[in-house]
Amino acid sequence: MKTAKISNPSIVLQLSGLTKKIGGKAIVDGLSFDIAKGEVVGLLGPNGAGKTTTMRMIVGLIGMTDGDVHICGQSIRTNFEQAIRHVGGIIENPEFYPYMTGYDNLKQYQRMTEGVTDARIEEVTKLVGMQDALDKRVKAYSLGMRQRLGIAQALLHEPKLLILDEPTNGLDPAGIKEMREYLKRIAEAEGIAILVSSHLLSEIELMCSRVIVIQEGKYVTARSLGETESPKQKIISISLQVGDAAHAQAVIEGMEGIEVVSVTASRMTIQIQHEKIPGLVAGLATQGVEIYRIEEVRETLEDEFMKLTGGNRIA
Repeated sequence: MKTAKISNPSIVLQLSGLTKKIGGKAIVDGLSFDIAKGEVVGLLGPNGAGKTTTMRMIVGLIGMTDGDVHICGQSIRTNFEQAIRHVGGIIENPEFYPYMTGYDNLKQYQRMTEGVTDARIEEVTKLVGMQDALDKRVKAYSLGMRQRLGIAQALLHEPKLLILDEPTNGLDPAGIKEMREYLKRIAEAEGIAILVSSHLLSEIELMCSRVIVIQEGKYVTARSLGETESPKQKIISISLQVGDAAHAQAVIEGMEGIEVVSVTASRMTIQIQHEKIPGLVAGLATQGVEIYRIEEVRETLEDEFMKLTGGNRIA
């Protein structure tokens, strides 16, 4: 399958009909999506969805059956060396020489990689908060420190794309929070496109600007995690705790553009345009409705994932 080279300079990674078959079974099946400069994108899917296989094909660890991957316009299939020079990554766990210090491990990578300077080593270790631990042997590092050292190593050659498979795996809550902050900082400071997989949906929601959901190797959907429309025009769900829900319902049903979704004795849920909320509150107060609480009802990424995948477990 031949695919066209990307022309948009902001697109760092482009998957075009990416397919991997093993024993006649499609593990990844015609997968296509793009990632732009500075984006942190989460790759989500249930067990066996093909996430790690996709990442392995992107970095060239396994071959593809069909389709192609372009990185900064260069094809992994036909121009591997030019494409892969733009990539840094950690697939599964970062590996180092345990008897050497963190600094010596980075120096070893420097000797194998053209163009990596001592100044760059200092720059990336500060970026991931490792500057005070470089003189310690890696065997004394915590899992979180090894993950950070792995990211520092992956950044040394100034890649345009960072591929991270479960970077928060095994970390405690403090380590997860640190990793999230490092990745967002890296994307902003270095302008790197980051593709990350994780089974922690709450962390993906905080870390990523967009998610791509796959199932059985196929593309399901992409969702932006930021605001994509004007807040004033946005239709939202609101939960109201009131003194008399039946009275409040009667008042609301006389207002235009507001839909009552559910009602109990003291609480109701409605759908309303964001800019109409002040008018709703004023109208209820004028009619003597006692308002105790107003909350936006948000569907979490986990809720949406369960709907999209039919309740399959993510991993």
